[in-house]
Amino acid sequence: MASRPKQADPRPTPRLYLTTPAIGDAQAFAAPLAAALDTGDVAAVLLRLAEGDERTQINRAKTLCPIVQGKDAALLIDGQIEIVARAGADGAHVTGITLFEEAFERLKPERIVGAGGLTTRHDAMVAAEAGADYVMFGEPDASGGRPVLDAVEERVAWWAEVFEAPCVAYAAALDEVAPLVKAGADFIALGDWLWRDPQTIAAALARATADMRLPETAA
Repeated sequence: MASRPKQADPRPTPRLYLTTPAIGDAQAFAAPLAAALDTGDVAAVLLRLAEGDERTQINRAKTLCPIVQGKDAALLIDGQIEIVARAGADGAHVTGITLFEEAFERLKPERIVGAGGLTTRHDAMVAAEAGADYVMFGEPDASGGRPVLDAVEERVAWWAEVFEAPCVAYAAALDEVAPLVKAGADFIALGDWLWRDPQTIAAALARATADMRLPETAA
């Protein structure tokens, strides 16, 4: 998830960033995850883990890490920075500046540290200046609340105009992919809604991929 030059011309085509539901049965999730990775241009997978003891959570991550990494994508663990290295993950995604600073101290420079839950422009700038590998805008908070799409587009457009650190924009539905790409997102995060119906995953990824094509690269 490398930085891009400001105002890069031509602009690189955005890539997908998949977010999982809270995984309790990693073996059962392995097949749909592998199929999704075969369908879309996925740069990273954010693994959310169901509650469990530390060893259980490490084993869940170890089951899925090779699947993701075998497709040249990064596997990031949501929040639980203490298990990242032992699970063989590529890094962590953390919420808020306080946890970001802790994760950065413990995981860099060997692993990726991404920052979400950045409710103000100031927090986003602090994370970027500290060396965040990416910032994420638009993801739901702990209660499921989320900014309206217009607000997410505005934040993404501001970021793309000013900063080199990559920006991940969270799409709460397929209809949000195209406007977030237009706003300037480098990566589009598809929420755990993607996985609710196994029969629709491939079609959803195909549409998201089509919607991420920039006008100058579209066929």
